[in-house]
Amino acid sequence: MTFFEKLGRLAPWNRPDVEPAPRPDAPAGRLAPLPPANAAPRAPAPKSEPFPRFRANANDHVNPQAIDAQARARMKLLEAFTPSQPVGDRKRFAGRTEILTHLIRAIEEQRLHTVLYGSRGLGKTSVLHVLAQAARDARYLVVYVSCGSDSNFDEVFRTVAASIPMLFHSTVGPTSEEVEKGQTLADILPETPISARIASDFLAKIVGTRVVIVLDEFDRSESTLFRRDVAELIKNLSDRLVRVQLVIAGVAANLVELIEHTPSIQRNIYALQVPWMTVSEIRLLIKNGEELGGVRFDENATRAIVVAAHGSPYIASLISLNAGLYALEAGRSNVTGENAAAAIKMAVREFKARLSNRCQGLLWKTVREGQTRALGALAGTALLGGGSFRKEDIRTAMANSDTIRRCEELIAQLVASDLLIEMPSEDSVIYRFVEDSIAPYLWLLSTHIGDGKTLDAASDPDLVQSAPVEQTVRS
Repeated sequence: MTFFEKLGRLAPWNRPDVEPAPRPDAPAGRLAPLPPANAAPRAPAPKSEPFPRFRANANDHVNPQAIDAQARARMKLLEAFTPSQPVGDRKRFAGRTEILTHLIRAIEEQRLHTVLYGSRGLGKTSVLHVLAQAARDARYLVVYVSCGSDSNFDEVFRTVAASIPMLFHSTVGPTSEEVEKGQTLADILPETPISARIASDFLAKIVGTRVVIVLDEFDRSESTLFRRDVAELIKNLSDRLVRVQLVIAGVAANLVELIEHTPSIQRNIYALQVPWMTVSEIRLLIKNGEELGGVRFDENATRAIVVAAHGSPYIASLISLNAGLYALEAGRSNVTGENAAAAIKMAVREFKARLSNRCQGLLWKTVREGQTRALGALAGTALLGGGSFRKEDIRTAMANSDTIRRCEELIAQLVASDLLIEMPSEDSVIYRFVEDSIAPYLWLLSTHIGDGKTLDAASDPDLVQSAPVEQTVRS
C-alpha cells in the first residue's frame, strides 16, 4: 500500500466513524432527520484518550491526579537510571570506585593536582560529582566550574574567588567586618585582568581549610592562552605549597591533548584515564538500578544491555531506563529480553537523529549494500578506542579473516566518502568517524540482543537484519 493509499484511508470521507460535514446548501437552523425505526443502532463514539499531564510536580512528588502506583514506579525508575544527567548520588555510582580511590589518594596523600581524561560518555562528570561530595564530607571547600569554548582565566578565577569566603583569608580575622558582611576573595581582587601569578598570590593566603577547584569540560576551551595560564597556576601552587588543588577533566585521548606545557608540570600532576566499563561493571550498574528502581532485569535483558552498551555507562543507562519503562507500561516489574530489544531500537533512532542528513544518507547506502556486519565491527572497535582506531586494532579484535578483509575495504570506502577522517601518526594511520554519534549508532544497529536474534527490520529501515558481529566487548 502506497503512502497516498494509506492517507486516503485516514481521510474523514473514508472513515465510517466520522460524520460527514453538513452540505453547504443545507438549510440552516433545521434539525437533522431522525433515523428510520428499523435502522441499526449507531456504535458508541470512541472514548477520547486522557489528556497528557505531568506525572510529578516540580518538587518531584507524584501528581495525585496521575495513576499512583504506575507513576511512583516510573519516578523510581527515572531516578535510578539517568542517562542524560551525571550521577551525583553514591547509591547510583557504579563501576568507578577504583578511579575514585586513586583520585582521593592523589589529592589527600600526595597533594597532587589531578587530570581526568577519556572519551565522551564514560562518566567523567559523574566521577567529579561524587568526588566533590566526598571532599565536602571531609570539610574541603569545593568550587566546581564547567568550562566553555570562550572561557578565559580572568573570568574563571573570579568565579572561583567568589566561592571562597573571606573567613579563610590569612589577613582577615574571624570577627572582622568583611567576614560579618559575607565577603569573598572576589571582593578584594583588582579590576585589572587576573594572571596566573596574581591568582596564586591570592590563593597562597588561604588558611583554615583546603580548596579543591574542579574544572570540568576543560577540552571545550578553544583558548591556548587559557590552558597555559592553568598550567602555570598548577606549577605556582605546587611550588609554594598552597592549600589549593585543581582537578581537571575533559575529553582527550591523552594528557598532552588536554594540558599545555605538560613537561613543566608533570611531577605536579596525577593523570588518570577513564576506561570503558567492563562487563562486570555494566552488570553492577544494572543491579544498582534494580535496587533503586524497583524492577528486575532477567538474564536475557541483562545480556542484551551488556552487549549493546559495549562498555559505555551512558548507553547502558539509556537502554536500561527505556527497557524498564516498557516493562512498567506492560504492567510488569520484570524486564525481559523483548523489553531490552525494544529499548535498543529506540536508542538506534535516538543516535540516528543526532546525525547530519548527509551522514544518514551515506550510511544507509552502505547498509543497503550489505555491509552492516563490517560497519558494526568498525564501530565497535572505534568505541573501545575512544572514537578512533587503527587497522591493527581491527586485526586484533577480529578473528575472522573475511571480516578483516571486508573491514579494510570498507575503511577505504568510508575515507573516500568523508565519513572517516584519516590522521597519519608516527607509526600508523589513525581513523576517526567524522561525527561522534556514528560509532554508537552503527554498533547498536548491528548488535544482537540477548537471545541471539538480530534487530527486527521487518517494518523499519533503521533496524536492519545482519549477520552476527564478532563481539569485542570488554571483559
